[in-house]
Amino acid sequence: MYLVYKPEGGEEPTRFKYLPLKLRAVDREELERKSGMNFATFTKEVVEGNSLCRRALLWMFLRRDHPRLPFDDVDFAWDELSLEYSKGELIKMREGVAANAPAAQRAAALAQLDEEIATAFDEADEGKASLPIAG
Repeated sequence: MYLVYKPEGGEEPTRFKYLPLKLRAVDREELERKSGMNFATFTKEVVEGNSLCRRALLWMFLRRDHPRLPFDDVDFAWDELSLEYSKGELIKMREGVAANAPAAQRAAALAQLDEEIATAFDEADEGKASLPIAG
């Protein structure tokens, strides 16, 4: 999964690889403090579009290059930040839909996933994809 940040006037979006299970404990704890949620809830809320959680996540990634960046200085228009599944994650989701979706909904869901897979960002070193679960 990628947190994609494209500030207005920016040329190329910045893609931050977001792998909740690979975040260091210190990052997880800081995200819990900023959001006021435990990390399992935080990861769910990021996917569901919680503004505070996405802001905290962007702040964590930006701070890697700018260690003194205050949280209050991270602000963005909602259309400047998005969350995107990787190609591998979408393929894994497709496999689940193909095996488990009700027959009446399966074809439409698979067609939608196929469209997303065709345009999804693919990184060569992505490795084995897993779905974003806090664990």
